[in-house]
This record gives sequence, C-alpha cells and structure tokens, in this order.
Amino acid sequence: MTKKTERTVILAYSGGLDTSVMLHWLKHDQGCTVVAYCADVGQAEDFAALREKAFGSGAAEVYIEDLRGTFVRDFAWMALKAGAVYEGTYLLGTALARPVIAAGQIALARQLGAATVAHGATGKGNDQLRFELSYYALAPDIQVIAPWREWDLKGRSELIKYCQKHHIPTTASIEKPYSIDHNLMHCSYEGGILEDPWNEPPADMFRLTKSPADGPEQGLDMIIGFRSGEPVSIEGVELAPIAMLERLNGLAGEHGIGRVDLVENRAVGLKSRGIYESPGMTVLHIAHQTLETITLDREVQRLKASLAQKFAEMIYNGFWYSPENVLLRTLVDETQQFVTGEVRVRLYRGNVIVTGRRSPYALYNQQLASFETDHHYDQRDSAGFIKLQALRLRTLAARLPDANAARTTKSMPAGSLAVSEGGAI
Repeated sequence: MTKKTERTVILAYSGGLDTSVMLHWLKHDQGCTVVAYCADVGQAEDFAALREKAFGSGAAEVYIEDLRGTFVRDFAWMALKAGAVYEGTYLLGTALARPVIAAGQIALARQLGAATVAHGATGKGNDQLRFELSYYALAPDIQVIAPWREWDLKGRSELIKYCQKHHIPTTASIEKPYSIDHNLMHCSYEGGILEDPWNEPPADMFRLTKSPADGPEQGLDMIIGFRSGEPVSIEGVELAPIAMLERLNGLAGEHGIGRVDLVENRAVGLKSRGIYESPGMTVLHIAHQTLETITLDREVQRLKASLAQKFAEMIYNGFWYSPENVLLRTLVDETQQFVTGEVRVRLYRGNVIVTGRRSPYALYNQQLASFETDHHYDQRDSAGFIKLQALRLRTLAARLPDANAARTTKSMPAGSLAVSEGGAI
C-alpha cells in the first residue's frame, strides 16, 4: 500500500462503485487532494447528481467534459472504417473509450499542474493497460495510482460494505454486483453473477436492446449513406456523428440487434465473460463491410481484412497511441477514399439483413458480371488463364503419375465412386 502523501490526483471518476470508493480512499486513507474527472462519452449520466456525489465523497474539484464528438468521430468511426472486431464478435466500445478518457485526464493534469492520475481498473482486467499505456504515451513522466493493485479490499462485495460503512451512496448490491460500462457505442456487463459462463444473463439487465423475440412483427427498412467510409445519413437525411449513433442505437435496439455473450481472452492471459449491447454499431459494421465489397479493389480488401484483426488487438490491448496504430490508421484512411455510397438494410428481430448496395465509385460492373451476352469479356481468354494456374499442378502430377493417382483416389470421400445396381458408374 502506498504511503500517505499530500499530492493532487486526477481521478477518472464515473460515480460507480469502484471510483466512488477510490475517491474516498485516496482522500482519507492516502491523504491526497482528489480532483474528479468525468468524461462524457455518452453514458446517459445525471451529471448534476454525479457532481454532487463526487463533492460529497470528498472531491476538491469536479470537472465534467463532453467528449462525445471526439469519441464517435475520431475513435468509433475509425474502428468502423478499419473493420476492427475483437475475436470476431466484440466491437470494442469500452476499449475505444479508455484512450479518450485518458487523454482528457492528461490534459487536465497539465492544466492544473498535477503530477498524478488514477483510474478504477482492476489488476486482472484490460482497462489498466488501456489507461496506463495511454497515460505514458501522452505524458511519459506521469505518476499513476491504481487502487485495485494497492489497497486491501479484495472484491466488489467488500467495496459495497466499504460504501455502507462510510455512507457512500451506490446502486450496486450484493445480490446484483455485476459491473456496467455504458457509452455511445455500447453497454457492457461483467462480473458477479455473470462470471459463471453457464448462467444466462438476467432478462432485466439489458439497457439498450429489446429481446429479439419481443421485437416488432414487421421489419424496418432503411438506407444508410456513407462518405469516405464514414456514415453520414439515414434515409437521405444527413446526421452529425453523435446524432447518427444515437438514432441507430434507438432503432436497432427496438429490433433486438447487437447483443453479444462472449468469453474473451484478456491481455493478461485469462479468459473473461462479457455481455455487450452494440445496436447502432452492429448495423453500421455490417453496412460498411457491404459497401466495401463493391468499392474496394480485391487485393486492398484482402490486405485490409488481414490487418483488421491486428488493429482490433492493438485497441483491445491498449495501444491506441502506439506508432504502429497511428500507421495503420493512416493506411485505413487511404483505403476509404472511395467507400462512398448507400446500403439498404432491414432490421428484424436481432438480424441485420442487407437488401441492396450502390456507389458512384463501384468497381462492380453489371455488364461484366452478367451471364448474358456482352462485348467486354471474351470468355475464351479464360482457357489460357486456367492453364497458367494449372501449370504447377500438372508439373507435380507428371513427376510421379502412379503415386499421384493413388493419392488422389485415397483423398476422395467415401461413396464418391458409387456403382449403380447394373454395375455401371
């Protein structure tokens, strides 16, 4: 445990269980002057009540900063353009919010001349990396306090008892101790009763989505417009980034879209279960990928897909401000210059069904692709192409013809040379 010291600490404060205890602990157990910093990334918080709660818990000052525009425009849209999805499922809502918050903390620390920041992440999770790697990338000499790695409290049940002892208001309870993180991209749930991967999530837990079974009987069709890879309109009506995501969250949530139940691999080496709701981002991810299929060159599309997983891992593991991440973001932007057009989707009971796509920059050529007669593609050209592709296969087969024939026959599935009753094949 750290020794008591008089220093100003900028605490990333959410008003939740963990940071409420931390504010009190930093002030009363560690002798720090605590400045509570809350970044608004779309968590639908009562910020007046949060401010009052922070002062009531001992904060010397409270700063609330609206970072929603930065979060959506510079982080969510970049991940969307990159196709960044962790382990094929997680759209990285929490992982993307942390470097936004960390940058705001560092800016405030510089403004106030504070040399120390603190966060509420545990020593088992990924957020400690996302916060601290961002801190050090932006301010290499910053000092960091991570209470979960320093105090004697062993778990959230003890935190709840700490709140009761010191009269700190909290909405957490022993019966429902799971952790919630909410922003414009998603709402996530972990811990407590969710730690057993066999337990079904409580039906009343979800905040952003209806159960797909309770969605409207009729699907909802909509056209989403993109410009240079970024979503800009719904049904032809242009929307700013915040309004775009808020609108889609509402529409997609009503149709039960975007729920994920995932056991993921954390950076520290253990597996963790998380429940996620990402209604708007799920729709945008599917629509954006669809538009890329008609606007990206084949090899660019494949190269970008191969890098998307790496990009997602960088975000998940906290390396947003790393040089390799900056380099990849530059590459992603280069790929998106012609990803402009519209995608029509149908939202229906948990499903996003693509029903059309178009772009003024489409590489798809209906005349070339058509099975009808055309004057642009000479089908006889394919014969030479196929022979060139087969050259190495024919060379290998000619080297050991008997062995190759035996190997080929052996690899055939059972029944592929079935004989009819009359004996003819």
